[in-house]
Order: sequence, then structure tokens, then C-alpha cells
Amino acid sequence: MPRIRVRVEGVVQGVGFRPFIYRIARDRGLGGWVLNRPDGVVVEAEGAPEALEGFLAALEREAPAPARIRGVTVEEIAPEGQGAFAIRPSGEGGDTRPSVPADLAMCADCARELEDPSDRRHGYPFTNCTYCGPRFTIIEALPYDRPRTALKGFPLCPACEAEYRDPGNRRFHAQPVACPVCGPRLEFSGRAGDPLEGAASALLRGRILALKGLGGYQLLADATSDAAVARLRERKRREEKPFAVMFPHWKALEEACSVSAPERALLASPEAPILLLARRPSSAIVPGVAPGNPRLGAFLPYTPLHRLLLARVGRPVVCTSGNLSDEPMCHEGAQARERLGGIADVFLDHDRPILRPVDDSVMRLDAHGPTLLRRARGFAPLAHPVAPGGPPVLALGAHQKSTICLWDRGQAVVSQHLGDLHTADGAELLERTVEDFLRFFAVEPAVLACDLHPDYASTRLGERLARARGLPLARVQHHHAHVAALAAELGLGGPVSGLAWDGTGLGADGTLWGGEGLLAGGASFTRTAHLKPFPLPGGDRAARDPGRSALGLLWAATGSLAGGEALGDAAGIRSMLERGVNCPLTSSVGRLFDAVAALTGVRSAPGFEGQAAAALEHAALASGDGGAYPWEFQEGPALVADPAPLVAALLRDRARGVAPACCALRFHRALADLAVAMARAAGKEEVLLTGGCFQNALLTRLVREALAREGFRPLSPAAFPPNDGALSLGQAAVAAAP
Repeated sequence: MPRIRVRVEGVVQGVGFRPFIYRIARDRGLGGWVLNRPDGVVVEAEGAPEALEGFLAALEREAPAPARIRGVTVEEIAPEGQGAFAIRPSGEGGDTRPSVPADLAMCADCARELEDPSDRRHGYPFTNCTYCGPRFTIIEALPYDRPRTALKGFPLCPACEAEYRDPGNRRFHAQPVACPVCGPRLEFSGRAGDPLEGAASALLRGRILALKGLGGYQLLADATSDAAVARLRERKRREEKPFAVMFPHWKALEEACSVSAPERALLASPEAPILLLARRPSSAIVPGVAPGNPRLGAFLPYTPLHRLLLARVGRPVVCTSGNLSDEPMCHEGAQARERLGGIADVFLDHDRPILRPVDDSVMRLDAHGPTLLRRARGFAPLAHPVAPGGPPVLALGAHQKSTICLWDRGQAVVSQHLGDLHTADGAELLERTVEDFLRFFAVEPAVLACDLHPDYASTRLGERLARARGLPLARVQHHHAHVAALAAELGLGGPVSGLAWDGTGLGADGTLWGGEGLLAGGASFTRTAHLKPFPLPGGDRAARDPGRSALGLLWAATGSLAGGEALGDAAGIRSMLERGVNCPLTSSVGRLFDAVAALTGVRSAPGFEGQAAAALEHAALASGDGGAYPWEFQEGPALVADPAPLVAALLRDRARGVAPACCALRFHRALADLAVAMARAAGKEEVLLTGGCFQNALLTRLVREALAREGFRPLSPAAFPPNDGALSLGQAAVAAAP
């Protein structure tokens, strides 16, 4: 009988892959074994040729849904005698390329058991199996076995042990397996009685609940109560930024939002992200949940704990990260009590440790496919195949929407979303994540990479690590990294044309870029087009105060502040502009959005970054009228787009009483024209669309349509966000390039 050795690479640990291999081998009468190694799964199988052929076909065709197979190699080896097929203990060594499963939403089988009064796990909030439950948040080290997880302190009871050892059971070798007898338990604010009933009762009385979830603490409040939502906003110091809402069931979700079949599939997927959906005007969700926003971040209970709690509450709840605004999410009990004690009225805790914080992922479904806005639970830290070769790289990402990336041996591992680095706690989380990833994935970087900006916490960490380890530090221009990230995601080599439009990033010339057309290849890039720079009074302050961007744009376009006298401290800002004091130049499309939002009257008041741009998008969606505002293009080494004609036309429209919504739409269409001009300047058929501005669904659609009409092929990210959450991937790609 022939014998084969099969190596399977990808996400094949923690997803029921060994039990699956056992089953398909046993069903075909094969002998041999399967085991985990740090680099994947190894199988030896012996039997009739037709049985081996069927086994290999089933391996790829019938693999568990959460598995992600990236490579299968097969070699014929010497027969050893058929014997019985077995699962062997995990092996050490091998090529230690990472293969780590993400945390998975509760599967349908576990949901049925949860609600079955005759099942021994009925109502148990920590039920899971080989196909669902905690993974990345509980794994200490690879290979993935129970002694290397946060469950090592919970010895299995005889019933769970029997399931774990039974090849025919869904929990065969399910490392987090647990039940009410031997598994983790809930506690509600130190009180006696049913913790779930206590927590549900508190929510129904308008209290704020801190819930220890899958990847950290979450803050919950009744989404149908104005008072509860207002209290949460005040205590969390989150004035207007939208909250996400968790619905108890499909009926409640569909009463509040319009849901298409593809959106429904995403919500029900193993990743179970927060999905941005169109709100229904008759929804019971109070306006304070997402003020002025036609969309709602919606999701369903993705753990048994959430499902049991929401079933008792019976209504939608705000479900937001357990932190103060701009701080990292809490994931440890003592830390949560200290930081959330002034926000939450009550705590629903449990004793299963969370080894690393992982927030909820956020997505939107666009006409061209899904767009990840925050890549975390369900997606991180899944490895992405990239070009082989080059040194191992640790890239440290940006200052906002921080992530890190390990690039090694043809794979890139991008961390979960870490948040912003404005605070000392944020910078500390970044440093801990670097230590965790280097140990966990057993990578020794030969090169470090960071942003050009010297004041980013990630840059400062890169400088310290470079000194301590004696390693070179590659400083990668922000927008080059954006384009390189999308090129790496798509597996594109050679010079690529990319539009990198965002808030700001330090440019190679020392000004603040953000409206760039680049031709990028490997470690170098050429700036082929950009927005004509305009002054930004107050620098970073303008990111939260659109009036400042508007006054800077007016000054550059018209030489005066006429039309902007009502925008904040116009007199003081005029003095700054005249003297050139603290008015850095920017070519940012993001700041142009802010300026136009203020000039149209859509949003001029200070708020959170991106708020004015989002308001302008929402206004434009309400209009079907008007063409596009004009540009003036100046030829040169790089095409320069002067917005002066756009500003003049906008001011004329406002003077004539044209509706702000119409002005907003004309501006979006002008940007679509700008994209075509920039694409022509680069001269490539494929055009990569990246940067935070492409979180705007309307802009993305109009730009893609305009480019396609002119014969270009627009390409957008799908596996990673268009925003700074993918910047570490691009930095790593540039640093690894020859």
C-alpha cells in the first residue's frame, strides 16, 4: 500500500482541522497519523491509491469553514504498514511560520445546545467546540493545545474529557472545551443570585453595565433609552461619535435597519463583525446612539454570554469598547475596575483569563465588495500571503488606528486594531503587543520599520528598539506605505499607481501630505500628482476643527477670508495666516473635506476627527442634483490640482442659496474627476485606492465609477482597512523590498 506525507499550511489550528483529518482518513480506511506543528499540520496516510486520492480531494473540498488553507504539499514515502489512524501529540520545530486562528462566533450547533433544556450545556455562557469560540485571546503559545491556553487552570470533568477523546464528537480535541461542572463561571458585581438576571435587570433599569466579553470589557446600555445613552456618553467622554448596537435577534435588527442578503451573510459569518447598515426612520434606537448618521453599526450576539444576556434584556443595547475615549480597551479585571469604575454602574465578570485585548471588527458592504474599517476579532491575527524573500521585518504602524506587522517567509501577520497612541496607555499597549508578537510567532526581525513622523509614539518605539537590538530602522513615508499595503494585499509587484487620500501624513518634503497620486514600487516611489497645498492654521488642531481648514483654504484660494468670517476666531486666524505662524502647508484631501463641510454650513463646529467629512458624505447622499465643481490643473514634474476654481464655484453656489446637500454632492463628483486626472498622470491601467478618505462609501463609489468609465481598473482593499490600520503592512512591504 502506498504512503504519503501531507503538509498543510494556513489557519489550520484551533478550527477542528485534526479531527476533520481523522474523520476523512477513517472513513476511507486509511492508516497513519496527524499532528500539529507550529508551521501547520502534518499528515501521514497509508492505504489504497483510490482511497488516498479521495482523501486528498476531501481535504481541500470539505475543510472546516473557519480553516484557511494556503498550501498543501504531498510527497510519497516508504510504507510502514497500514495500522489504525491516530491523532498524535503536537510536535515541536518545523518552519515556524505563524498559523494562528482568530476568535470565532458561536456556531449553530452550540447555539442549539445553549437553548436545549435537555442538554447539559443548556444556558452555559462559555460553551464552544472545535468550530467556534475563543482562540487568539486565550492562546499562550503554539502549538495550540490546552496546556498552552488560558484554560489550563480548568481541569476537564469526566464528561468533557470523554468528549475531548471521542473522535466522533464535535469537541474532539477542542482545546477550550468547558461545561458548568468544570469550566469558567460568571459573577455579577459580587452579588448572589443569577448573574445574568442581575445584569439584565440593571440594563432594563437604565444602568450602565461593564461586561467582560471575548476579547475585553465592553460597556452596555439600553439603546432605546435617551437617558441611558446620554449618561454613557457623558461618563465615557464621547460626545457625538456613533455607538454600535447589539440586537437580541434578527427580528429586532431588521426592525431598525435595512439588511440585504449579502449583509445578512456577513452578520451571520464566523467573523460576526459590526456592520454599518442603513437605519430605518421608524427605529426604536434613540437618536443619541448615532447622532445625524443615516447608518448604524449593528451586530448580533456572537458569544453564548452575549446571547443569553440579550435574550433576557429583550431589546437592543449599545455595546461599545470598555474604555475612556482614546484609551485602550480594558481586558483585565483589576484594570477594568480602576478605569471603568467611574463609567459602569455594575460589572458582569467571569474567571476565564483574556491574554490579549481584541476589539470587535467593523465592516461595510459596498457595491464592489466588503470594506474592513477596523480589523480585529474574527480576522486578526490571520496571516496573509506576501512575496517571499527579503529579511524578517517588524513594522510599527501609525499613530492612529495602530497595528503592528511581522513580515517573514512569505507571510505577513498584522496585529489586531490597537487604537490610537495619544495616551501613555496606548503607547504601552503598542510596546506590550510587540513583545507578545515576537515571542508568540518566534520571529527575530532583521529590520524595523516606522513612519517618517518623528513624534509618533510608534516612531519613538522604533528608535528605541533599533538602538537596543542594533537593527536598521526603515522610515517609510506615510502615503507610500498606504499604497504599498494595498499592493501587498493584492500581490502586485513592480511600480503601481495609487491614490493615497487621507487626513495627513508627513511628506518627503516636510509638508503635510494627504491628497497624493503615487507611482510606487518596492522601496521607492514617485509623487506623480497632488493637491495644491494650503495652510492649516493650528496644525493638528484643524483635524478636529473644520473651520480652521476652511479659513486656510479660503486664504490660499482667494487671498482673503471673505465668506468665512463666521468660522471660529477668524480675526486671530487671519493674523496667523498673515504672519505664517503655526500654519503648516497641507495637500490633504481629508482636510479639504473638512474645509468644504464648514464652507457649505454642513459642519463647522469642532468635533472628532472625520466627523465633518462624514457629515458632508451624509449630506451628499440626500441630493441627486448638480454636476461637479471645477479644478485647475498645473502640469510639471507632478500634476498639481488647484482647488481655487472649486472654492470660487462653491462660494457662488452658497451666495445663490444652493442647498448644502447639492454643494456636498458636487464636491464629491469633483473628487471623482480629480481621481481620473491623477490616474492619467501616473499612466497605469490599475489604480489602487487607499487612505482614510476611502472609508467614505459615496466617494469610493463615485471614484470607482469615474475611473472605470475612463478605462482604468480601480482596486480597493478587502482583507485590510483603507485607513491607517493597514499602514504597518505597507511599512513592512517597503522595508522588505530589495
